Amino acid sequence: MMKIVRRDNGVLPLAVELLAKYGLGQGDSLTLLDLGDDTFLLTTATSHVPALVAQMEAIRIEAGITLDDLLSGAAEQRCQLYQERVEGLDDRI
Repeated sequence: MMKIVRRDNGVLPLAVELLAKYGLGQGDSLTLLDLGDDTFLLTTATSHVPALVAQMEAIRIEAGITLDDLLSGAAEQRCQLYQERVEGLDDRI
């Protein structure tokens, strides 16, 4: 276990041993995941979500689909799913 003390400028310095162990240099990115209950995880792994979102956005734009198009049927779809679930519950009771 290692104690890290936040500096006045907000920097959280990491031990040279850790930087060397994980091959981290100046400018390398880390991902911080807030796990709640005063716990967080600092990882060298990067999230694939932003890249996937960018790909989906490019496909949407290329297809000429607007966000309004995507959302236009959302309320109707929610009502339909709700009805299916409620009717499904009635069949099980």
